[in-house]
Amino acid sequence: MNFLNNRTDALKKLDNFIEKNLLEYSKLRNFDFGAQNRKNISCISPYVTHGIISEIEIINKVLKKHLFIKSEKFIQEVLWRVYWKGWLELKPGVWDDYLVNLKAHRKKYKTNKYYLNAIEGNTNIQCFNDWVKELKETNYLHNHARMWFASIWIFTLDLPWELGAEFFLRHLYDGDSASNTLGWRWVAGIQTPGKHYLASEWNIKKFTNNRYEKVKLNENAKPKISNKIYSTSKSEFLNSNINDGKNLLIFDNNLSFECSDFKEKKFNKILIVDSNEKREILLSDKVIKFKISLLQDQLKRLKDLSIDCEIIKVENIKKYNEDVYALYPSVGENLDFIISNKLENIQFLYRKIDQLSWKYCNKGFFNFKNYIPKIIQNIS
Repeated sequence: MNFLNNRTDALKKLDNFIEKNLLEYSKLRNFDFGAQNRKNISCISPYVTHGIISEIEIINKVLKKHLFIKSEKFIQEVLWRVYWKGWLELKPGVWDDYLVNLKAHRKKYKTNKYYLNAIEGNTNIQCFNDWVKELKETNYLHNHARMWFASIWIFTLDLPWELGAEFFLRHLYDGDSASNTLGWRWVAGIQTPGKHYLASEWNIKKFTNNRYEKVKLNENAKPKISNKIYSTSKSEFLNSNINDGKNLLIFDNNLSFECSDFKEKKFNKILIVDSNEKREILLSDKVIKFKISLLQDQLKRLKDLSIDCEIIKVENIKKYNEDVYALYPSVGENLDFIISNKLENIQFLYRKIDQLSWKYCNKGFFNFKNYIPKIIQNIS
């Protein structure tokens, strides 16, 4: 596993997958062959999370090479993160409650030996221990392994899902507040109430190509229960009129401004925000280093285009609260900083794909995917 820290290499990785492996994706995508054999999946999520390459770019590249019917499953997976973000935008209270509950669990489990053994990979479940090691070493896990990992954490090790979600966010290069939080809720059985994901010995054996056998798990656990009902946000995600001569803030989820919906607009200066030191969930040193290198890559690309830009610390955006736009950072820690500091004069700019997609995110993904052809028609 090797995640390089620039857009050029990210595009090469994507192009190589589309050319050589995409047509086998639907058949092979659920197999985790190990960290050294990832040809069956694209491994581009760290770049999509940071906006180094966008979902629109990916879909357009795919459809130039393959018919929709041949690549539909891959396109659906690309849009899963758009869907999760939209769902959380419509129910942002889920993220707020996650942070509140996380703080309580941190205090309660600070010295808990089962929790400490889990995060150090010292359990009696070998595959889980190996995934802990892989996560820390490569900052990535196959999606199926993430599901198994979360299920074992919640139902066999009997640990709070909130702490597991934090562990993922701390170490994943593609850590995302929406996908991560809602994915863990889904495994637990509270995202879709009563429907949880239970890892099983036969499933792990089959989809790790027999690397793990006789895995002892709790395969009869009941789903977790939450009686909390969340109200739906009334946000319409509309863009304001953009006036020339104002500054633009870019957060670490939109790091390809030169390819964005707003690339033709005339901003006075582009300010790339480094928020790595001001987080509720502390990131590992390797994740921070990866994020900073991506910020610097965006800075270099903008300077190569003779665009006035600089990287600033997140606390310094307070200086630009007047006459400033921001590419919308989505529900998560960057938006929390803006809200908690009452930076009400920042005007958000929303991506077209989000404006088109998020209105269909108020139900489950199976409902959302019915609109995918319509979304593609409007963005391609």
